[in-house]
Amino acid sequence: MAKIGIADTTFARYDMAKSAIDEIKKNVSGVTIVRYTVPGMKDLPVAAKKLIEEKECDIVMALGMPGKKKIDKTCAHEASQGIIRAQLMTNKHIIEVFVHEDEAETDKELAKLMDRRAREHALNVINILFYPDRLTKMAGTGQREGYEDAGAIEI
Repeated sequence: MAKIGIADTTFARYDMAKSAIDEIKKNVSGVTIVRYTVPGMKDLPVAAKKLIEEKECDIVMALGMPGKKKIDKTCAHEASQGIIRAQLMTNKHIIEVFVHEDEAETDKELAKLMDRRAREHALNVINILFYPDRLTKMAGTGQREGYEDAGAIEI
C-alpha cells in the first residue's frame, strides 16, 4: 500500500493540505495519507524528511505560503533549498507546493489559487506514484499548477 505524506504549516492562510487530501481521496483508493503540520516554511524540509524516514512515506507534498515581504521570499528560498536536500538525502520525491501571498490581488483569489494548486499537485503525486507515463505524455505541454496551462510551443 502506498503512503503519501502531507507536510503543511500554520503560517499559511488557507488549509492546502485539506484540498490535497480531498483530491487524493477522490482519485485513488488504497493509499494511506500521513499529515504533519509545522509552524513555518523553514520547518518543511525536516517534516518531509521525517515523513519519509520515520513514517515510511513513498512521496511527500510540502505545502507552504510565503508572505509578501522580502524576508518571506528569503525564507521560501531557504525552505526550497532544504526540500531539495531532503529529496537527495532520501531519494524520494518531495513535491514543493508554494503559493506566494502576492500571487493574487484579493484573499478570495488567493484562496482559490491555493486550493487549485494543491489539488493539481495532488494529481501530480498520484501520477508519479501510479501512472508515470501520464506525466511523460504531458512533457513539454506547458502545464501550470494553479493557473491556466501555458501550452506547448513548436519549432
